[in-house]
Parts: sequence; C-alpha cells; structure tokens
Amino acid sequence: MSTLTVTAKGQVTLRKDVLEHLGVNPGEKITVSKLPNGRIEVTAARPTGKISDAFGFLKRKGGPSLSIEEINKIAAYGWAGKR
Repeated sequence: MSTLTVTAKGQVTLRKDVLEHLGVNPGEKITVSKLPNGRIEVTAARPTGKISDAFGFLKRKGGPSLSIEEINKIAAYGWAGKR
C-alpha cells in the first residue's frame, strides 16, 4: 500500500511504481471512479473507438493506396528506429 500526501491545491502525485503497475506512461490519462464509503478506483484510461476509425489511415491524399510491400517497408524502417 502507498501513502500519498495531498498538496494545498488538493493534488496528489502517484508514485512511479503505481504508474508502472497501471501501465501508464507520461502524458497518458487515468480515470478515477468514486465508490461507496469514501473509496476510489484508479485505472488506466484506454482509448476507445471502432476499428473502422482506422480505415484509410495509410491512404495517400491524391494518390493510390500503399501496397503491402510499401507498408512492410515503412514498418520495418520504423521498427529499426530510423523514423
């Protein structure tokens, strides 16, 4: 269990080990749910959406869609840390 201190502004800072347990990285969000008896539940906020939101993501504007070979080349280049 971790004990946190509340600042004069009413803020608390979650310790690094707690954030790692939640799988939260800097810049990401968490959700806090109020439960009965003065308890809260803290969880990592995960993006919501539909798979269809990603359709057309790789489409070139004013040009043909990328081929599988082009997509694989771009992905390999990115995974190699060369982007």
